[in-house]
Amino acid sequence: MNRLFQILFGLMCGLLTLPANAAEKPQRVLLIGQGPDGHPAATHEYNAGVRLLGRLLSRAENLQTIVISADGDWTDGPELLDGADAAVVFVSQGAKWIQDDEKRLAAFQALAKRGGGLACLHWGMGTREAENIPKWLALFGGCHGGPDRRYKVVDTQLELASPKHPVLRGVEPIPVHEEFYFALKFQQPVEQIAPLIRVQIEDQPHIVSWAWQRPDGGRSFGFTGLHFHENWKHESYRRLMTQGVLWTLEREIPDDGLAVEVTASDLELPTAAKK
Repeated sequence: MNRLFQILFGLMCGLLTLPANAAEKPQRVLLIGQGPDGHPAATHEYNAGVRLLGRLLSRAENLQTIVISADGDWTDGPELLDGADAAVVFVSQGAKWIQDDEKRLAAFQALAKRGGGLACLHWGMGTREAENIPKWLALFGGCHGGPDRRYKVVDTQLELASPKHPVLRGVEPIPVHEEFYFALKFQQPVEQIAPLIRVQIEDQPHIVSWAWQRPDGGRSFGFTGLHFHENWKHESYRRLMTQGVLWTLEREIPDDGLAVEVTASDLELPTAAKK
């Protein structure tokens, strides 16, 4: 009996002396990609993109990354979202995709209601049909949608629209070759949307990345680039995406930005995707 008491007492003392962060439940980020959508190889590489972003995010303390392909009916999606603290959407026509299934939309809305983080990349914020725009905007803040949506492949330079925003720490105004979505639709009042990155397209400045502190207390982030998988080679791209997601989780961003080093193999696509 004394021996049992000693064991229990030792376990209790061990729990009481654990570091504070060790006792905390890890935050979970669900990174949602898809297979090819008919675009040329090395573009719209959703699965490769979320895998790379997952590796970068996994370096953060007390953070669990769950990388998943959401092809097909994705019937386990609502349950996965119910257990997540944030979700990243990098799929084909994301604004349409989340509304294709009522349970899926409800799970995203529940994640937002409990203050969860939401992030969208490139066509992951898109929809051809305008009817999908309002409910998407209420969650993510910005949308590339409707028959009047605009996009263009350009050689331009990233401009920091809000240099003091935490997401932009360590992000540099670099030249890029990219297909950007522009003339986006934004949730109103638009003054509550923080522009992060602007680019010059057709001699006009356009917002292509934003951050939004939602009225429900949660945070949303979006970036319209990443048409070309090759652009993950840019350190500022990787830092923007990684810090954008961590910002939605209310994580602190270092003054000089996060370390986002990768190897050449990290950036490589599967052989089939290069053809």
